[in-house]
Amino acid sequence: MKTKQIVYLILAAVVFLSLALFTRFFDIKVKVENRVENPNKETPVVDLKEVVIPATGVVLPVKWGNLGKQMVEAGVIDRDKFESLYSPRGGMDAASEKLLYGENNGNLKITAENSRTILNLLWALGLGNKNKILEEGPMVKYGQGNVNRFASTGGWTLAEGKTADHYSAHSFITLSKEQQALVERVSKNIYRPCCNNPTYFPDCNHGMAMLGFLELMASQGVSEQGMYKAALKVNSYWFPSTYLTIAKYLAKKGIKWENADPKEVLGSSYSSASGYRKVKAEVEPARAGGGGSCGV
Repeated sequence: MKTKQIVYLILAAVVFLSLALFTRFFDIKVKVENRVENPNKETPVVDLKEVVIPATGVVLPVKWGNLGKQMVEAGVIDRDKFESLYSPRGGMDAASEKLLYGENNGNLKITAENSRTILNLLWALGLGNKNKILEEGPMVKYGQGNVNRFASTGGWTLAEGKTADHYSAHSFITLSKEQQALVERVSKNIYRPCCNNPTYFPDCNHGMAMLGFLELMASQGVSEQGMYKAALKVNSYWFPSTYLTIAKYLAKKGIKWENADPKEVLGSSYSSASGYRKVKAEVEPARAGGGGSCGV
């Protein structure tokens, strides 16, 4: 074989090998683009925080309207008792006052600073709004004739008169048959790490607030997937350390927080008290300020 032909063959082989290596590299890059680099290395909490609980807050897919004013007028919220919560901090800020007394509030926005206010407003909504989950569900079954025995009911001390008189007593939100079925279905799959119960059994303030939030979303046409997505964002502000830890756990497994399935993360495997204990056994728990207790 002539020398010139040998050179051509060598060049062709080099080109073919280069193309093969490039194709292989590109294929690998595509496969890992949605996964965390070096998953065995813990992602710093500071990097996760802006993804899980953004400092600028999150706009939620519901308009608040005049619900605060309605609840004050109905007595589910006693304005003096509610405002007294903020007295040690110099009183309520203008945004909170607007949510409580305003007529035309737009979309709710949750931040680390107002997450407690949002929690209390939604707690009152879930408690006071008439819904058969409260009238026929686990609250009645396990209440043994006294629904006021739970943290979500007996713990609500900001109403006018007896809290029990406001339990499922007001028509702030009216759901269609389909919307009610949606709320029931979703509420059975959303847990909170302070206990092992789903939102369908709202025996603490976080559960009752989430019930109110689900009712509000369903009434305004939010899809089931959208409800899970928004619920995870809200839970993350209510339990920042918990969900930062879960984000660390997922990152260790090579899953970015923004690519995680909200329904799965909100389920019992991650978001219940027992599920979260298993997560903490795998990663060092994150520490974040804020987060509410199960009281006002």
